[in-house]
Parts: sequence; structure tokens; C-alpha cells
Amino acid sequence: MRRSRLLYFTIIIATIITGLLSRHFKSIPLFIGDILWALMVYFIVSFLFINKPIKVVVIASLLFCFAIEFSQLYKAPWINDLRHTLFGKLVLGAGFLWSDLLCYVVGVGIGCIVDFYMLEKTPK
Repeated sequence: MRRSRLLYFTIIIATIITGLLSRHFKSIPLFIGDILWALMVYFIVSFLFINKPIKVVVIASLLFCFAIEFSQLYKAPWINDLRHTLFGKLVLGAGFLWSDLLCYVVGVGIGCIVDFYMLEKTPK
């Protein structure tokens, strides 16, 4: 079954909007944003590597998410300055948290489930 870049693009945009909106409501826990960030990464990797098996997408997504999280342990002035920008805060984060790694696993897992569901329900 062929996967659709247009569908992934649409899901990426919806996930970004949902993630940004989640930061504006105090009743939504912050970890939801981390889950949505990993979900977005999963769909971006799916979009870029459309013909790769889902297993490869999962591994690449988790490696990227974990690399970003562990990069937060690096505290050079230039990267800290970048982290103080909106882009840096959204992409690179601010501080390392072990719990974020679990959120990334959950987000990528949700993406994998959605992917399986989409492939199963897509007309042949």
C-alpha cells in the first residue's frame, strides 16, 4: 500500500497547530506538548521517507527525538542563545528531562498506531 505525502503533510500541520494550542491552555499538562512534538517528528520522518518501512521510521524518529533531548545537556553559550529564541525553544527545548524520553516513546507509538490504521483503511 502506498502512503500519501499529502496526507502526512496534513497531519503534520494539524499536529503542529494542536501542539501550539496545547501551550495556551493551562489545564493541559505540559507533557502533552512533548507527546505531540514526537508525534510531529514521526510524521515528518514518514513524509520524508515515504517508501521506508514503518520500523525504520520509528527508529529514525526516536533517534532524532532522543538526540534533541540529550543535546539539552550541552550548555555552550551559542546554543543557549539559540534556545532563547522561539524557534530554539520549540525545536531544541530548554532543559533535559528523563520523563521527556517517555513522552517521545508515547508520541512515536501513537504515530505508529495511526500509520497502521491509515494503511489498513486506505482503499486499495
